[in-house]
Amino acid sequence: MTTLTYFLLASLLLLAFGLAGLITRRTLVGMLISVELMLNGAGLSIVAAYKSIPAADGVLGQLAALFVMGLAAAEATLILAMILVVQRRFGKVTSKDVSILR
Repeated sequence: MTTLTYFLLASLLLLAFGLAGLITRRTLVGMLISVELMLNGAGLSIVAAYKSIPAADGVLGQLAALFVMGLAAAEATLILAMILVVQRRFGKVTSKDVSILR
């Protein structure tokens, strides 16, 4: 197995853990952490794919991973703001309580 295979398996593992956490978590903060795991897996696979191309020096892969990290940071900021609003309105941050309209 090549190193690319190991990196892609690690990114697939991060994606699987993130998806499993997104399905099983009940709190919105736990769901946010799971989505962050999934985005980190995507960034790892992008960097590994660009490093495996012999003609490229990997700079584009690193820039793409930085873009994914910036997107994840912006997404986390917005989701945390929404979680604060939900906590103030409902008093709880579980997804079950938020899905019920009052």
